[in-house]
Amino acid sequence: MLIGEGEARVDGRVCSGAKALKSAGIEPITLDAKEGLALINGTHLMSAIGSLVLRDVKALCDAAIAAGAMAIDACRATDVSLDERLHVARAQPGQQRVAEQLRKHLKGSQIIDAHKVGDPRVQDPYCLRAAPQVMGAAFDTIEFVRGVFERELGAVTDNPLVFPDDDDIVPGGNFHGMPLAIALDTLAIALCPIAGIAERRINWLLTASDSENPVSTYLSPQPGLHSGLMITQYTAAACCNELQTLAAPASVANIPTSAGIEDYNSFGVTSAHQARAAIDLAINVVAIELLVMAEALEYQRPLRSGEGVERTHDLVRSVVPRLTEDRPPAPDIAAIAKLIQNGAFGQ
Repeated sequence: MLIGEGEARVDGRVCSGAKALKSAGIEPITLDAKEGLALINGTHLMSAIGSLVLRDVKALCDAAIAAGAMAIDACRATDVSLDERLHVARAQPGQQRVAEQLRKHLKGSQIIDAHKVGDPRVQDPYCLRAAPQVMGAAFDTIEFVRGVFERELGAVTDNPLVFPDDDDIVPGGNFHGMPLAIALDTLAIALCPIAGIAERRINWLLTASDSENPVSTYLSPQPGLHSGLMITQYTAAACCNELQTLAAPASVANIPTSAGIEDYNSFGVTSAHQARAAIDLAINVVAIELLVMAEALEYQRPLRSGEGVERTHDLVRSVVPRLTEDRPPAPDIAAIAKLIQNGAFGQ
Protein backbone atom coordinates (compact mmCIF):
# COMPACT_ATOMS: atom_id res chain seq x y z
CA MET A 1 0.00 0.00 0.00
CA LEU A 2 2.76 2.46 0.90
CA ILE A 3 4.32 2.05 -2.53
CA GLY A 4 1.00 2.07 -4.42
CA GLU A 5 0.57 -1.67 -4.71
CA GLY A 6 -2.04 -3.97 -3.24
CA GLU A 7 -5.64 -2.95 -2.66
CA ALA A 8 -7.54 -0.65 -0.32
CA ARG A 9 -11.12 0.27 0.45
CA VAL A 10 -12.08 3.87 -0.32
CA ASP A 11 -15.65 5.11 0.24
CA GLY A 12 -16.82 1.54 0.47
CA ARG A 13 -15.19 0.43 -2.78
CA VAL A 14 -12.09 -1.69 -3.30
CA CYS A 15 -9.47 -0.09 -5.54
CA SER A 16 -5.75 -0.38 -6.21
CA GLY A 17 -3.27 1.00 -3.73
CA ALA A 18 -2.15 3.58 -6.29
CA LYS A 19 -5.70 4.93 -6.74
CA ALA A 20 -6.27 4.96 -2.98
CA LEU A 21 -3.15 7.02 -2.38
CA LYS A 22 -4.03 9.39 -5.23
CA SER A 23 -7.54 9.94 -3.88
CA ALA A 24 -6.03 10.88 -0.53
CA GLY A 25 -3.44 13.17 -2.11
CA ILE A 26 -0.55 11.01 -0.93
CA GLU A 27 2.51 10.29 -3.04
CA PRO A 28 3.64 6.64 -3.09
CA ILE A 29 6.88 6.00 -1.25
CA THR A 30 9.85 5.15 -3.43
CA LEU A 31 11.91 2.54 -1.63
CA ASP A 32 15.67 2.76 -1.48
CA ALA A 33 17.99 -0.21 -1.53
CA LYS A 34 17.10 -2.91 1.02
CA GLU A 35 14.10 -0.99 2.43
CA GLY A 36 11.66 -3.52 0.98
CA LEU A 37 13.09 -6.25 3.18
CA ALA A 38 12.88 -3.95 6.20
CA LEU A 39 9.14 -3.55 5.60
CA ILE A 40 8.27 -7.22 5.13
CA ASN A 41 10.71 -9.09 7.39
CA GLY A 42 8.80 -10.84 10.16
CA THR A 43 11.48 -10.03 12.74
CA HIS A 44 10.53 -6.36 12.63
CA LEU A 45 6.88 -7.22 13.12
CA MET A 46 7.82 -9.33 16.13
CA SER A 47 9.79 -6.40 17.56
CA ALA A 48 6.89 -3.99 17.08
CA ILE A 49 4.20 -6.21 18.57
CA GLY A 50 6.44 -7.41 21.40
CA SER A 51 7.46 -3.88 22.39
CA LEU A 52 3.83 -2.79 22.63
CA VAL A 53 2.94 -5.93 24.58
CA LEU A 54 5.74 -5.23 27.06
CA ARG A 55 4.35 -1.76 27.66
CA ASP A 56 1.04 -3.36 28.65
CA VAL A 57 2.84 -6.02 30.70
CA LYS A 58 4.40 -3.29 32.86
CA ALA A 59 0.93 -1.86 33.54
CA LEU A 60 -0.39 -5.38 34.25
CA CYS A 61 2.36 -6.11 36.78
CA ASP A 62 1.62 -2.90 38.68
CA ALA A 63 -2.07 -3.77 38.78
CA ALA A 64 -1.37 -7.37 39.80
CA ILE A 65 0.64 -6.16 42.81
CA ALA A 66 -2.13 -3.74 43.77
CA ALA A 67 -4.78 -6.45 43.41
CA GLY A 68 -2.71 -8.99 45.36
CA ALA A 69 -2.22 -6.57 48.23
CA MET A 70 -5.91 -5.74 48.38
CA ALA A 71 -6.70 -9.46 48.33
CA ILE A 72 -4.64 -10.04 51.46
CA ASP A 73 -6.85 -7.71 53.48
CA ALA A 74 -10.05 -8.56 51.61
CA CYS A 75 -9.44 -12.22 52.55
CA ARG A 76 -8.28 -11.35 56.06
CA ALA A 77 -4.97 -13.06 55.39
CA THR A 78 -1.80 -12.59 57.42
CA ASP A 79 1.19 -10.54 56.33
CA VAL A 80 3.62 -12.90 58.10
CA SER A 81 4.39 -14.57 54.75
CA LEU A 82 5.73 -11.21 53.53
CA ASP A 83 8.48 -11.13 56.17
CA GLU A 84 11.61 -9.81 54.46
CA ARG A 85 13.79 -12.52 55.99
CA LEU A 86 11.85 -15.26 54.21
CA HIS A 87 12.48 -13.73 50.82
CA VAL A 88 16.11 -12.83 51.38
CA ALA A 89 16.66 -16.50 52.26
CA ARG A 90 15.27 -17.57 48.86
CA ALA A 91 17.53 -15.06 47.03
CA GLN A 92 15.20 -14.62 44.06
CA PRO A 93 15.07 -10.93 43.08
CA GLY A 94 11.52 -10.92 41.69
CA GLN A 95 10.17 -12.61 44.79
CA GLN A 96 11.89 -10.07 47.03
CA ARG A 97 10.58 -7.20 44.94
CA VAL A 98 6.99 -8.45 45.02
CA ALA A 99 7.07 -9.03 48.79
CA GLU A 100 8.48 -5.54 49.32
CA GLN A 101 5.78 -3.93 47.19
CA LEU A 102 3.02 -5.89 48.91
CA ARG A 103 4.33 -4.78 52.31
CA LYS A 104 4.40 -1.20 51.07
CA HIS A 105 0.75 -1.35 49.92
CA LEU A 106 -0.37 -2.86 53.24
CA LYS A 107 1.64 -0.65 55.56
CA GLY A 108 -0.56 0.74 58.31
CA SER A 109 -3.42 -1.73 57.77
CA GLN A 110 -5.94 -1.86 60.60
CA ILE A 111 -7.42 -5.04 59.14
CA ILE A 112 -4.22 -7.05 59.66
CA ASP A 113 -3.94 -5.81 63.24
CA ALA A 114 -7.58 -6.71 63.93
CA HIS A 115 -7.02 -10.48 63.59
CA LYS A 116 -3.43 -10.89 64.75
CA VAL A 117 -4.55 -12.30 68.10
CA GLY A 118 -6.92 -15.24 68.49
CA ASP A 119 -7.10 -16.16 64.82
CA PRO A 120 -7.54 -19.98 64.69
CA ARG A 121 -6.21 -20.34 61.14
CA VAL A 122 -2.70 -21.77 60.82
CA GLN A 123 -1.71 -20.81 57.28
CA ASP A 124 -3.35 -19.13 54.31
CA PRO A 125 -3.85 -20.91 50.97
CA TYR A 126 -0.99 -20.78 48.48
CA CYS A 127 -2.70 -18.10 46.38
CA LEU A 128 -2.14 -15.68 49.27
CA ARG A 129 0.82 -17.16 51.12
CA ALA A 130 3.00 -17.84 48.06
CA ALA A 131 2.06 -14.76 46.04
CA PRO A 132 5.62 -13.32 46.11
CA GLN A 133 7.12 -16.62 44.98
CA VAL A 134 4.66 -17.15 42.13
CA MET A 135 4.40 -13.58 40.89
CA GLY A 136 8.09 -12.95 41.48
CA ALA A 137 9.04 -15.86 39.22
CA ALA A 138 6.87 -14.38 36.49
CA PHE A 139 8.33 -10.90 37.02
CA ASP A 140 11.89 -12.20 36.74
CA THR A 141 11.00 -13.91 33.47
CA ILE A 142 9.41 -10.73 32.15
CA GLU A 143 12.61 -8.83 32.92
CA PHE A 144 14.55 -11.35 30.82
CA VAL A 145 12.13 -10.80 27.93
CA ARG A 146 12.37 -7.03 28.32
CA GLY A 147 16.15 -7.25 28.07
CA VAL A 148 15.90 -9.20 24.81
CA PHE A 149 13.69 -6.53 23.29
CA GLU A 150 15.73 -3.60 24.56
CA ARG A 151 18.78 -5.10 22.87
CA GLU A 152 16.82 -5.88 19.71
CA LEU A 153 15.54 -2.31 19.34
CA GLY A 154 19.14 -1.13 19.08
CA ALA A 155 20.28 -4.01 16.90
CA VAL A 156 20.99 -4.40 13.18
CA THR A 157 18.90 -7.23 11.73
CA ASP A 158 19.48 -6.63 8.02
CA ASN A 159 21.15 -8.98 5.57
CA PRO A 160 23.71 -8.69 4.18
CA LEU A 161 25.45 -6.14 6.38
CA VAL A 162 27.62 -3.46 4.82
CA PHE A 163 30.79 -2.44 6.65
CA PRO A 164 32.06 0.62 4.72
CA ASP A 165 35.09 1.12 6.95
CA ASP A 166 36.26 -2.34 5.98
CA ASP A 167 34.97 -2.08 2.39
CA ASP A 168 33.15 -5.32 3.03
CA ILE A 169 29.68 -6.85 2.59
CA VAL A 170 28.94 -9.80 4.88
CA PRO A 171 25.92 -12.10 4.44
CA GLY A 172 24.60 -13.77 7.56
CA GLY A 173 21.54 -14.60 9.65
CA ASN A 174 20.88 -11.49 11.74
CA PHE A 175 17.39 -11.34 10.22
CA HIS A 176 16.36 -14.52 12.02
CA GLY A 177 13.58 -14.07 14.56
CA MET A 178 14.43 -16.87 16.98
CA PRO A 179 15.74 -14.62 19.81
CA LEU A 180 12.41 -12.79 19.80
CA ALA A 181 10.28 -15.87 19.17
CA ILE A 182 11.60 -17.72 22.23
CA ALA A 183 11.26 -14.56 24.34
CA LEU A 184 7.66 -14.02 23.22
CA ASP A 185 6.74 -17.64 23.89
CA THR A 186 8.34 -17.32 27.32
CA LEU A 187 6.37 -14.13 27.96
CA ALA A 188 3.08 -15.88 27.24
CA ILE A 189 4.06 -18.59 29.73
CA ALA A 190 4.97 -15.98 32.38
CA LEU A 191 1.55 -14.34 32.07
CA CYS A 192 -0.20 -17.59 33.05
CA PRO A 193 0.82 -17.63 36.75
CA ILE A 194 0.04 -13.90 37.12
CA ALA A 195 -3.50 -14.50 35.92
CA GLY A 196 -3.77 -17.99 37.39
CA ILE A 197 -2.97 -17.05 40.98
CA ALA A 198 -5.31 -14.06 40.69
CA GLU A 199 -8.13 -16.37 39.61
CA ARG A 200 -7.46 -18.62 42.62
CA ARG A 201 -7.72 -15.65 44.98
CA ILE A 202 -10.99 -14.65 43.28
CA ASN A 203 -12.35 -18.16 43.78
CA TRP A 204 -11.17 -18.36 47.40
CA LEU A 205 -12.91 -15.11 48.29
CA LEU A 206 -16.15 -15.74 46.43
CA THR A 207 -16.72 -19.15 48.01
CA ALA A 208 -16.95 -17.38 51.40
CA SER A 209 -15.77 -20.62 52.98
CA ASP A 210 -13.46 -18.89 55.48
CA SER A 211 -15.37 -18.50 58.73
CA GLU A 212 -13.00 -15.75 59.86
CA ASN A 213 -13.91 -13.45 56.97
CA PRO A 214 -17.28 -11.65 57.19
CA VAL A 215 -18.16 -11.75 53.49
CA SER A 216 -21.27 -13.15 51.87
CA THR A 217 -21.12 -15.96 49.31
CA TYR A 218 -20.24 -14.52 45.91
CA LEU A 219 -20.34 -11.10 47.63
CA SER A 220 -24.06 -11.10 47.00
CA PRO A 221 -25.87 -8.11 48.53
CA GLN A 222 -28.82 -10.48 49.14
CA PRO A 223 -27.73 -14.14 49.07
CA GLY A 224 -30.34 -16.39 47.52
CA LEU A 225 -31.89 -13.51 45.59
CA HIS A 226 -28.87 -11.94 43.91
CA SER A 227 -25.93 -13.92 42.49
CA GLY A 228 -23.40 -11.17 43.28
CA LEU A 229 -20.09 -11.58 41.50
CA MET A 230 -20.35 -15.33 40.98
CA ILE A 231 -20.13 -15.13 37.20
CA THR A 232 -16.90 -13.14 37.31
CA GLN A 233 -15.03 -16.23 38.51
CA TYR A 234 -16.39 -18.11 35.48
CA THR A 235 -14.98 -15.38 33.26
CA ALA A 236 -11.61 -15.42 34.99
CA ALA A 237 -11.45 -19.21 34.72
CA ALA A 238 -12.28 -19.07 31.00
CA CYS A 239 -9.55 -16.48 30.45
CA CYS A 240 -7.02 -18.65 32.28
CA ASN A 241 -8.02 -21.68 30.24
CA GLU A 242 -7.41 -19.76 27.03
CA LEU A 243 -4.12 -18.44 28.40
CA GLN A 244 -2.96 -22.00 28.92
CA THR A 245 -3.62 -22.72 25.25
CA LEU A 246 -1.81 -19.58 24.13
CA ALA A 247 1.20 -20.57 26.23
CA ALA A 248 1.94 -23.47 23.87
CA PRO A 249 5.14 -22.18 22.19
CA ALA A 250 5.18 -21.52 18.45
CA SER A 251 8.98 -21.39 18.24
CA VAL A 252 9.45 -25.10 18.86
CA ALA A 253 7.95 -26.09 15.51
CA ASN A 254 9.39 -25.60 12.03
CA ILE A 255 8.10 -25.67 8.46
CA PRO A 256 10.79 -25.03 5.79
CA THR A 257 10.18 -22.47 3.03
CA SER A 258 11.92 -21.07 -0.06
CA ALA A 259 12.65 -24.48 -1.59
CA GLY A 260 14.45 -25.54 1.57
CA ILE A 261 16.89 -22.62 1.70
CA GLU A 262 14.91 -21.08 4.53
CA ASP A 263 14.92 -24.43 6.27
CA TYR A 264 14.59 -23.41 9.90
CA ASN A 265 12.14 -20.62 10.73
CA SER A 266 11.19 -19.11 14.08
CA PHE A 267 7.46 -18.59 13.56
CA GLY A 268 7.89 -15.72 15.97
CA VAL A 269 5.07 -13.71 14.44
CA THR A 270 2.72 -16.40 15.73
CA SER A 271 4.48 -16.09 19.11
CA ALA A 272 3.87 -12.34 18.98
CA HIS A 273 0.17 -12.74 18.18
CA GLN A 274 -0.18 -15.24 21.03
CA ALA A 275 1.57 -12.90 23.46
CA ARG A 276 -0.73 -10.05 22.35
CA ALA A 277 -3.82 -12.16 22.99
CA ALA A 278 -2.37 -13.42 26.28
CA ILE A 279 -1.77 -9.97 27.76
CA ASP A 280 -5.33 -8.90 26.95
CA LEU A 281 -6.70 -11.96 28.75
CA ALA A 282 -4.40 -11.49 31.76
CA ILE A 283 -5.47 -7.85 32.08
CA ASN A 284 -9.11 -8.96 32.25
CA VAL A 285 -8.37 -11.51 34.97
CA VAL A 286 -6.56 -8.94 37.13
CA ALA A 287 -9.39 -6.47 36.46
CA ILE A 288 -11.81 -9.06 37.84
CA GLU A 289 -9.65 -9.53 40.93
CA LEU A 290 -9.63 -5.78 41.51
CA LEU A 291 -13.43 -5.71 41.12
CA VAL A 292 -13.94 -8.60 43.55
CA MET A 293 -11.44 -7.48 46.18
CA ALA A 294 -12.66 -3.88 46.14
CA GLU A 295 -16.15 -5.17 46.89
CA ALA A 296 -14.86 -7.53 49.59
CA LEU A 297 -12.96 -4.70 51.26
CA GLU A 298 -16.31 -3.01 51.92
CA TYR A 299 -17.15 -5.92 54.25
CA GLN A 300 -14.10 -5.08 56.39
CA ARG A 301 -15.32 -1.57 57.24
CA PRO A 302 -14.99 0.46 59.34
CA LEU A 303 -11.45 -0.93 59.41
CA ARG A 304 -9.05 0.57 56.91
CA SER A 305 -6.33 -1.13 54.95
CA GLY A 306 -2.90 0.31 54.16
CA GLU A 307 -2.55 3.55 52.24
CA GLY A 308 -1.58 1.76 49.03
CA VAL A 309 -4.54 -0.59 49.19
CA GLU A 310 -6.94 2.23 49.98
CA ARG A 311 -5.57 4.17 47.01
CA THR A 312 -6.24 1.14 44.81
CA HIS A 313 -9.74 0.84 46.25
CA ASP A 314 -10.43 4.50 45.48
CA LEU A 315 -9.23 4.02 41.90
CA VAL A 316 -11.62 1.12 41.39
CA ARG A 317 -14.47 3.04 42.98
CA SER A 318 -13.78 5.97 40.65
CA VAL A 319 -15.14 3.86 37.78
CA VAL A 320 -17.21 1.14 39.49
CA PRO A 321 -19.76 1.73 42.29
CA ARG A 322 -20.43 -0.74 45.09
CA LEU A 323 -22.66 -3.70 44.24
CA THR A 324 -26.13 -3.12 45.70
CA GLU A 325 -28.01 -5.46 43.37
CA ASP A 326 -27.18 -7.71 40.45
CA ARG A 327 -25.97 -5.95 37.31
CA PRO A 328 -24.00 -7.11 34.26
CA PRO A 329 -20.33 -7.24 35.32
CA ALA A 330 -18.88 -6.78 31.81
CA PRO A 331 -18.94 -2.95 31.86
CA ASP A 332 -17.31 -2.93 35.32
CA ILE A 333 -14.57 -5.32 34.20
CA ALA A 334 -13.97 -3.26 31.05
CA ALA A 335 -13.74 -0.01 33.02
CA ILE A 336 -11.12 -1.45 35.39
CA ALA A 337 -9.24 -3.06 32.49
CA LYS A 338 -9.01 0.38 30.91
CA LEU A 339 -7.50 1.75 34.13
CA ILE A 340 -4.91 -1.02 34.00
CA GLN A 341 -4.08 -0.36 30.35
CA ASN A 342 -3.65 3.35 31.14
CA GLY A 343 -1.13 2.53 33.87
CA ALA A 344 -3.34 3.89 36.65
CA PHE A 345 -2.02 1.41 39.22
CA GLY A 346 1.65 2.23 38.69
CA GLN A 347 3.57 3.47 41.72
